[in-house]
Amino acid sequence: MDISAESIGVMLVTGANRGIGRAVAEAGAKNGYAVAVHYGQHRDEAESLVKSLRAIGVKSISVQADMAVEADIIHLFNEIDQHLGTITALVNNAGSIVEVKPIAEIGAATVARTLMVNLAGPILCCREALKRMSTARGGKGGAIVNISSMAAVLGGLPNEVHYAASKGGVDSLTIGLAREVATEGVRINAVRPGVIDTPIHDWHGGNAFLEHYAPQLPMKRAGTPHEIAEAVLWLLSPAASYVTGSILNVSGGR
Repeated sequence: MDISAESIGVMLVTGANRGIGRAVAEAGAKNGYAVAVHYGQHRDEAESLVKSLRAIGVKSISVQADMAVEADIIHLFNEIDQHLGTITALVNNAGSIVEVKPIAEIGAATVARTLMVNLAGPILCCREALKRMSTARGGKGGAIVNISSMAAVLGGLPNEVHYAASKGGVDSLTIGLAREVATEGVRINAVRPGVIDTPIHDWHGGNAFLEHYAPQLPMKRAGTPHEIAEAVLWLLSPAASYVTGSILNVSGGR
C-alpha cells in the first residue's frame, strides 16, 4: 500500500504506546508522517494511539514486537513495508530498566535483557532501516534518532548502572554508525533526555519521586515528553540536514 499524498514519509517509533515514544509519534503525525506505532506490551494503549491518529487522517498501524528478538524486529519492518511503505524515519525509543538493583546483586538475566532491549534492539532496527534507506543499497535516504539518556554520562539513578551502561552503548552506536553511513543519505543522531515526566519513574515512586527530585534540577522541574519530541522532530527534519553523529542533551541543564 502506498503512503498517502499528504505524508512526507513513513516514521517508525519504537515504544510508542506511552511516554516519550507516544509524544514523538503524535508530533510526527502532525508534521506529516505516516506513523508505525511499535509496542512491546500494553496493546490497548498502542491501538488507542493509532485510532486517534487515523481520526485526524494520518495513516498509522500498530505492531507488537519484542526488541530482544531478532525475528520480531524483522516482522515489524515487514509489516511497515506492507501497510505503510518504505520507512524514511526511525526513532529508537523503546527501552527498559528491567530491574532496579545494585551491580553487586544483579543477575545475568537482567543484564542480558537490559542490553538486548536497550542496545541490541536499536542496532537491529538500524540494520533493517538502513537496508531500506541507504542510497548505497538502493534506498532514497532517511534519518534515524536514537533515544539515549543523561544516565549515559551521569551513571544513572541509584541502582540503575546497568541501564546507564546500555545507554552509553546507544551513544557509541550513534556516533560510529553516523560516520559509517555518512555518504549513504542517512543521518543518525541521538537525544539524551534528562528527568522526564514519564512512567519509567514508576520504578522509583512515580509522581512522588518527581516531586522530590525536581527541586534538585537546574530548572526546578522535570521535562515533558513533548519537549523531547520537539528535539527529535528537528533532528529528523531538513533543518538539521548537516547534523549527523550528534547527541543533543535535552535535560534542563542537568
